Amino acid sequence: MIDRYSNPEISKIWELENKFEIWKEIEILACEIRMKRGEVPSEDFQEIKTKAAFKVEEILEIEKKVHHDVIAFLTNMNSYIGPAGRHVHYGLTSSDIGDTALCVQMVQAMDLILKKTDELIAAVREKAIQYRDLPCIGRSHGIHAEPMTLGLKFALFFEELNRNKKRMAEARDEIAVGKLSGAVGTYSNIDPEIEAYVCEKMGLRVDPIATQVVSRDRHAFYLSVLGVTASSLDRMATEIRLLQKTEGREVEEPFSPGQKGSSAMPHKRNPVICERISGLSRVIRANVNVGLQDVALWHERDISHSSAERVVLPDSTIGLEYILDKMLFVIRNLHVYPDAIERTLGVTRGLIFSQKVLLALIEKGKIVREDAYLIVQEHAMAVWGNPSETLKSRLEKDDRVNRVLSQKDLDDIFKIEPYLEKVGLIYRRLGLES
Repeated sequence: MIDRYSNPEISKIWELENKFEIWKEIEILACEIRMKRGEVPSEDFQEIKTKAAFKVEEILEIEKKVHHDVIAFLTNMNSYIGPAGRHVHYGLTSSDIGDTALCVQMVQAMDLILKKTDELIAAVREKAIQYRDLPCIGRSHGIHAEPMTLGLKFALFFEELNRNKKRMAEARDEIAVGKLSGAVGTYSNIDPEIEAYVCEKMGLRVDPIATQVVSRDRHAFYLSVLGVTASSLDRMATEIRLLQKTEGREVEEPFSPGQKGSSAMPHKRNPVICERISGLSRVIRANVNVGLQDVALWHERDISHSSAERVVLPDSTIGLEYILDKMLFVIRNLHVYPDAIERTLGVTRGLIFSQKVLLALIEKGKIVREDAYLIVQEHAMAVWGNPSETLKSRLEKDDRVNRVLSQKDLDDIFKIEPYLEKVGLIYRRLGLES
């Protein structure tokens, strides 16, 4: 379902061709170290190395009969190798090959996801710097709160994406393990040196303890990190969708020439890319639960996890790489409307400065906070109810306020600049400016 939208590179990681190629490499490496240990004649190893091959369609035909994918693979590959194939898979169990290969695939996928994340971080960083000083309204509960800058929204995303990148790197490291320790992980028919050699060649660490399988808490953590990252992209997409609402239209996702927004209404410019990001993020988050369910297997292993992983790991990695790419397109080509942003700042006719008034009354008039709050709230509620009034104009007529605050005090309170004085501090914390 997701595959048809995806980057061909990441899709190929999960194709059978790649999986069987990794299986083949593991089997050859195991034979190679056994040859070096004097357990496999060098001429037999050369036969294995030069003749080892497979055909996906042939493996699938064999699997229809044997109902075991590893046996089908080995049967097919040994048909190309010949008699020397007797050394292949010696002392190993299916999960030695399957689990080690799966970890390789997960590392390969995360590497592509990390690359795309780096590109998105760079694009978000650029927007954070570009709009560092562009005032906009901040909101809580969806209601206008106090002024901030548009750049701070991107700076927030920048830091969150960097945290996600660290989590991804940790998940990559945690899944970069392999095991060739036999049926229940006791090395009963294989020397640990073989495992160490193969894992090193495959770019993996040896799992210090495994059963027949690599423990699935590693996979659950990996999926969880994908889910958290998808949630961050959902957050970004949702913010853009909200800012694109017609009432404000402060920013807007790209709308390409020739694009249509509605089959019925020619005027529509809908945030369809961001909606797609939000939608697919739900799929990725839902898949996290499957990973958590897969942790508890019967004794040293059962196979209940395998079928589920064949769905959720490709879908989650392909899906995340895809929505990272879509968000990258949106951020790079985002429409920003400064006039609309400025207009939106004035929608509440000065109510967004209410806290500054409150604090000034407390500080300069030594008024009890509760009393000062009631004075400001009284005027604020009146402004909500009367579109022709502003907060400042009402305060200017109130003797309780005039006894405390001069006209200059009020003029200073209703300026945006003081709200933005600490923006530079935040940017320096994030490494966005020197």
